[in-house]
Amino acid sequence: MEGKHGVQSVETCMHVLKAMLNGHRGMMLKEIAEAAGMPASKVHRYLVSMVRTDLVEQDTNSSLYDLGPFALNVGLVAADRLDRIQFGLTEIAELCNEINEATALATWTPDGPIVVRWERPRKPISVSVITGTTLNMITTSSGRIFGAYLPPATYQHLITEQVKSPSLPDELRSLSAVEQIFAEIRQIGVAVTDKYHLLPGLASVSAPVFNAQGGITLAVAAVGIQGSLDVSLDGPIIKALKTSAERVSRKLGYKMDNGPKS
Repeated sequence: MEGKHGVQSVETCMHVLKAMLNGHRGMMLKEIAEAAGMPASKVHRYLVSMVRTDLVEQDTNSSLYDLGPFALNVGLVAADRLDRIQFGLTEIAELCNEINEATALATWTPDGPIVVRWERPRKPISVSVITGTTLNMITTSSGRIFGAYLPPATYQHLITEQVKSPSLPDELRSLSAVEQIFAEIRQIGVAVTDKYHLLPGLASVSAPVFNAQGGITLAVAAVGIQGSLDVSLDGPIIKALKTSAERVSRKLGYKMDNGPKS
């Protein structure tokens, strides 16, 4: 029935689809009805039409309903049209205003993470982050955050070379030591460098941005002067940083309760 503000049947169809999306798996008719808060007989009528249009498909053996090929195509096209960089740029600008520290956005390339953009805080003395800079995987927080969540085969060649650097302390000059750092980052969800930074006197913290498939796609960072930038895990800087990264992740279709792709 077409109502004053739209087509009610379409809205009901979307309500059923949302119930299926939140199920994260194939569902029985009864489960979908319970999740949607609707009678099973009513849900069944909608599912019949949704199967006919490929929005939903039903397994003939198990009778489970799941998203169909058309729904998947819609999702893929929508994801492809998302401008992840623009989302990130907007976010680091807002984060900079909130915490009054330099913020940066990094993305991954075959040569390692690079800085896409940075925002200057309202401070008489602050750090500068050069756009286009390739970041070290070991001595920068954004490099470490990518190392923590990317498949090792993606970055192993970079780590193998970087651990040879004579400027690194002995405790960081082994692949096992670096992998231990990455493992600790996965446990706490952020990367912190307040010593052994790429540049002496600097500190930085980074948080991952995930895409709809659960893979890391960006890193959001706050950069400041060592001893001045609050890098405590329960401090306001890291709390704001994690909130910003999670906000971009949700815009890209990432479901926070699913966890990142391993």
